[in-house]
Amino acid sequence: MERFTTILRLGTKYLYRYRRRYIFLVIALSLCFAIVTFITSTKDGMYDNVYYTAQSHYAGDIVALCRDPSDNDRFNLSQTEISSILNAAELSKIKPKHTVQRTLMFDGATVFFNGNATPIKYVIGCDWENESFLFNKMTNIDSVSLELVTGEDGIILSVPTAQTLGARIGDSVILEIELYSGQKNTGVFIVNEIVQDVSIFGYHKAYISRLSLNRLNLYDDEACSTIGFFFDNPAVSEQKRKELQKELSKLIQTGRLIYDREEIYNENERAIFLYTLPVYLSELSNLLDSMDFIAYIIYGMMLIIIMVSTAVTYRLILHERAKEMGIMRTIGFLGMDLRLVLFAEIIVLAAVSLIAGFIIARIFSFAVSFISFSWIPSFEIFMKNGKLVPLYLPFTTLINIVIIFLLLFILVLFPSLRIDRMKIPSLLSGESI
Repeated sequence: MERFTTILRLGTKYLYRYRRRYIFLVIALSLCFAIVTFITSTKDGMYDNVYYTAQSHYAGDIVALCRDPSDNDRFNLSQTEISSILNAAELSKIKPKHTVQRTLMFDGATVFFNGNATPIKYVIGCDWENESFLFNKMTNIDSVSLELVTGEDGIILSVPTAQTLGARIGDSVILEIELYSGQKNTGVFIVNEIVQDVSIFGYHKAYISRLSLNRLNLYDDEACSTIGFFFDNPAVSEQKRKELQKELSKLIQTGRLIYDREEIYNENERAIFLYTLPVYLSELSNLLDSMDFIAYIIYGMMLIIIMVSTAVTYRLILHERAKEMGIMRTIGFLGMDLRLVLFAEIIVLAAVSLIAGFIIARIFSFAVSFISFSWIPSFEIFMKNGKLVPLYLPFTTLINIVIIFLLLFILVLFPSLRIDRMKIPSLLSGESI
């Protein structure tokens, strides 16, 4: 242990002594790591926000639904289908943290208030208490106590909807929905909450109780359109979906597993389908993955610069230190010891560069958080509270770090092996390494 401590101390000392030679390399490494970390963390943060928004909108990491073959915009589950899904969830032992049932209505709804009217893109019938964990995460512009948002006459509006109507907390609004038959039903609701939701998942959206929406639609009181399952770790949702699919197919007609958004609308059979959010987000995932592709192209170009600069830097430094290394060999240092000293230098160099690069990446992220992207339609879906927020995933960060260390290790390995093979007189004479 003392030997390695001595070698690390020598490596640090030599790095400081030849610091001027290393300046360009440190700058190149820091900027390279900063740019890639900034891009990948921003992309991961954008996807995380998209995932949360979609999770809130679709209500689950796994969503079970059955589309009405006569109308692709209508979903409904019979009591038999609901029981089968819940039983399959228990038999498959997927153990969701939350199970959410919702009744959905797309289009055909209008909200009236004080002579104003606005169409509603999504009317969502939910169970207030069961979905409190979702509403507590929403950005509230104005609200009453959650305990009051439990009645069958309460309604939650998105900000654009409330602004269009001029409605505020406590106002009574009229919700009109059009049934499949063409009949229109209306209900009077009290605005209990106004939430920030200007994303593509529901610019104009309203939440009411599931029971109220079922009765307006002339459904059974216990009916629902979808059943969603939430997990502590969304990464396991695909495996859980397969387990649930296996058990559900034994109980009732179940559609095949779908992996792309376009496939959703190509299914016309009356069957229960299980979706994970990446299926809904497949197009957005491809868009964000392209950011990774661009980031690593830039990464590759900068790594080429680093490779050249590292090779040149070490050739100059080792040439200057040839006599010094010859003396170290003379007093008893082995070739392996010299290699370890060089590796110690590069480890300290990489650590300093990566720390500096991470700080620079944080500065980039901080600066970008002040930039307004309101001129890009629906870009809010990627943002949290109106700002781009980076997400530093351990796995992604580790990959970036390993690439830097691996590259430097390889570049230092070959000249260090040449030192080991050279004879002591050649080193002492200052012969080029």
